[in-house]
Amino acid sequence: MTPSSFLTADVLIAYGAYFVGTASPGPSNLAIMSLAMSSGRRAALTFALGVVSGSFFWALLALLGLSAVLAAYSPCLVAIRMAGGLYLLWLGFKSARSAFSNDTLPAGTTRLDEPLRRLYLRGVVLHLTNPKAILVWTSIVSLAVSSAGGASHMAPVVLGCMCIGVSVFSSYAMLFSTASARRTYAAIRHWLDGSLAIMFGVAGLKMLTSKS
Repeated sequence: MTPSSFLTADVLIAYGAYFVGTASPGPSNLAIMSLAMSSGRRAALTFALGVVSGSFFWALLALLGLSAVLAAYSPCLVAIRMAGGLYLLWLGFKSARSAFSNDTLPAGTTRLDEPLRRLYLRGVVLHLTNPKAILVWTSIVSLAVSSAGGASHMAPVVLGCMCIGVSVFSSYAMLFSTASARRTYAAIRHWLDGSLAIMFGVAGLKMLTSKS
């Protein structure tokens, strides 16, 4: 594996597709953003590490060809989708409870409601219960295998996409844990948490009712 193998046209297309999907606002990014503003950088980075670990798990399955098996076995995808939908509804409930809470968070302070280990596991669970992650990694690996370089492109694609994922999720944690972001959160906490409750709730219901 040479440096040039990371820069072929097919690999760069895979990188671009993965970056757009990862950087676009979704349940994982929204959860990291909210946690960074409410509980600080350390908590958000820990949660982000859990998300990356969940992504790495699906990447390994994709490399081994097992993700394609899961994608073809519909009952398994249904079970994962049900678990993911329920988990998103739980996140929505927590955001709604925070929105209606009278607790205040002074700007510049850090509130750590959960142990770091639990935050990490929450991040892992959030990504492991996302059926789209299976399909994305299956598509990424399929693209690598079907390219001119064949299977030799699989490792560069997966390693590069994992680096992109780490960069994106940690950037969300760093950006939204700044002092200005914390002050903004303190000022609009009720509205923001209420909006997150709606977004998590809609995403959860959509996942539970989806037939694909």
